[in-house]
Amino acid sequence: MENTPRIRSLYAKIQTQLFYMIPEKWEKIYLYASVVEKANNVQTGEMFFYYFPKGILKKNPINVYEIPYLYNIDEEAYNVLTNKLYETIKELRNEFKKAEMELWSNLTISIANLKFEVEYNYEDLEKSEYTSGERRIIWNYRYLKFPIERFSKRERKMIEKYLAEEYFSNVKIEKYSEGMYNFKVHNIIEYNKEENVPDKSENEVKAKKQEIDENMDFETRHKKLDKYEIYKRQKEEKEKRKNQEFATKKIENNIEESQSEAVTKSQILNFWRYLERYLNSVLLIMLYKMKIYLETLEYK
Repeated sequence: MENTPRIRSLYAKIQTQLFYMIPEKWEKIYLYASVVEKANNVQTGEMFFYYFPKGILKKNPINVYEIPYLYNIDEEAYNVLTNKLYETIKELRNEFKKAEMELWSNLTISIANLKFEVEYNYEDLEKSEYTSGERRIIWNYRYLKFPIERFSKRERKMIEKYLAEEYFSNVKIEKYSEGMYNFKVHNIIEYNKEENVPDKSENEVKAKKQEIDENMDFETRHKKLDKYEIYKRQKEEKEKRKNQEFATKKIENNIEESQSEAVTKSQILNFWRYLERYLNSVLLIMLYKMKIYLETLEYK
């Protein structure tokens, strides 16, 4: 698809804003945003993004709304950055309108391997049977590659249904890709994403974070260690509940399989018992008839 110079400049602006908002080295970024135009040109929608941290032990994606708690960043200041990023997304859609191009309803941006890619979707979200939460579940499965086992049975059926409907539908999807914006961008905690810094020990990382906290130039920034500790405990409890739920589901599945196997064995056993009784009856009848026949011969 063709893009105007202004649209391409907005691609660079979006990347700059994203890089500034991520406070550590990363490998991949995935962003979703929707813009729905209501009456009187009022625009509504949503936006969120995840990034995959760089490192052997860091496999789980980080949600944009977790960042203030994980890195002790002022939540209000960070929300301002989030809102500015969404305003840039809406500005991008308005540029499509100015250029008299077909208007998309939602997009997914992926940045990985020095490549910037945008996928535009033209589905009518207002007529969609799926809620915002359900669409997010589907998006997580498709782009973040969450394993299907992570979802409930209801969610699995919903994902399969959506993908099947999408395959046979005529919803328009367009993709655009270019090289990643590679100018140096210092992020919100003064981390340069292009610096090749070797992994440090936990104490060194804590010391560095403390040094950064002391030198921060955000007047409104406050340390939220208590809030962060609460968040950490909540996250640990959540993970514990997930593990317990997964273990429970596994046990339930094993029980169902065992019950099914037991039913099958019982059916086979009953069949053999019936066959045994039947053959015994047939044998007895044959022996009785043979006895009658022999008695008849003796009489003659």
